[in-house]
Amino acid sequence: MSKSYRVAVVGVTGAVGELILRVLEERQFPVRELVPVASARSAGKTLTFQGATHTVKALAPEVFDGVDLAFFAAGGSISREYAPIAAEKGALVIDNSSAFRLDPDCPLCVPEVNLEAARNPKKGIIANPNCSTTQMVVALKPIYELGGGIKRVVVSTYQAISGAGAQAIEAFKQQSLDVAKGEAPSGTEKLKGQLAQNLLMHWTPDEASGYQEEELKMVHETKKIFGDDSIRVTPNAVRVPVLSGHSEFLAVETNQPLDPAAVREALASMEGVVVMDAFANGVYPKPLDVVGRDEVFVGRIREDVGNPGGITLWVVADNLRKGAATNAVQIAQGLLL
Repeated sequence: MSKSYRVAVVGVTGAVGELILRVLEERQFPVRELVPVASARSAGKTLTFQGATHTVKALAPEVFDGVDLAFFAAGGSISREYAPIAAEKGALVIDNSSAFRLDPDCPLCVPEVNLEAARNPKKGIIANPNCSTTQMVVALKPIYELGGGIKRVVVSTYQAISGAGAQAIEAFKQQSLDVAKGEAPSGTEKLKGQLAQNLLMHWTPDEASGYQEEELKMVHETKKIFGDDSIRVTPNAVRVPVLSGHSEFLAVETNQPLDPAAVREALASMEGVVVMDAFANGVYPKPLDVVGRDEVFVGRIREDVGNPGGITLWVVADNLRKGAATNAVQIAQGLLL
């Protein structure tokens, strides 16, 4: 008989938590019993999973009794308090927050890149990377191997509002309607400005460096995932008026010069990557192409005109799926099935 698991999802009523349930169903993960968990405010609500109705439980230490696998999608403060409790009770924890990403005893995992690093985690906790890091390192994996290592990556991200959560999505929808009707935009506090018909850089600033915390995550997480502190990452993150789907421009310099045709071939054979690269014919990845998809889409693969031997490319993925829920479920699949 194949093994099945008692699975808890913390933050189950949020955008990522709901999607974790959907991905578990789509991938037919063997869930023997679901333990849906959320705040006291959401406790008592019902949801449907695998055709059955489940009642949401309030977050408390005892909900993890007998749990084999716990997904956390409720923010860093909740993870810091409750993820160790779940792990101590015997659950394998996969955490979507930033709480444990740089903890040396907690693996930071993207299965296509470094699944082996996630086996037997010392604390029983595996961290899911930042959404923008995840899609970038999937695209960088074959480039790293072809080029004998990466010297430097310059990355500009164009990030959808869904990465800020369900409340931000609703605020953006209403704000867009307001602006279209010529009314004063609502939701400026939640969105930290007017995003409708505009661009924002609204993540927490790091005053010492001049960067945003969102950008620095990409610097540190990329090094940890590849196990290579020599990689230099120069990031810039921008929030764009798009509901879902993060886009990134990458300029990559490797230790050995690269040929675009070889990079294209390597990416085309990479698990979890879809190459859409016929730019002269208008074919390249766009956010609308990737919504609802688990792969990372790559196009505009070309030599860096400003740095011969380097490569530039365009990378797009569904930030709620591959950037969060799907990656978490893939970790569980890779380790448990």
